[in-house]
Amino acid sequence: MSANGQNRHARTSRLARKLAVAGTGAAVLALPLIGATTASAATPAAATTATTATTAATTYPDNLDGWIRESLDIMAQHGIPGSYDGIHRNIMRESSGNPLAINNWDINAVNGTPSKGLLQVIDPTFQAYHVEGTSWDPYDPVANITAACNYAADRYGSMDNVFSAY
Repeated sequence: MSANGQNRHARTSRLARKLAVAGTGAAVLALPLIGATTASAATPAAATTATTATTAATTYPDNLDGWIRESLDIMAQHGIPGSYDGIHRNIMRESSGNPLAINNWDINAVNGTPSKGLLQVIDPTFQAYHVEGTSWDPYDPVANITAACNYAADRYGSMDNVFSAY
């Protein structure tokens, strides 16, 4: 006990409580600084999440624009050259953008293999130039575009170099 008869421990506890309360305020002020320092440690997790979101499957609209864009992405993965404009130009000439177009009157049709789809590909050409990861249906817009561009790349260097029936 102290000389005046009071417990020194109580006084110390009161002082400790005051410091704790004051310290809490200081800690709150320091948190943004500490948080800023530790936020960089959290950045790799945030970057991983962003990367995962970026590599998630891309969705394309079910229309001519979406079909061309999806085909271009597949073509890029397989090293097949071509541009949006070159593909679009040829589609408009060959089928006017109708994925179910079929030519029943040219020499291919007379020989039993009519041209089909957006880029009017005959079945043997479609099968020979089919690109892995696309449908085996020649009327499938993405499969038709991608196979036709693969053929045009082999024969003409790119679909961009095709300006008439091919």
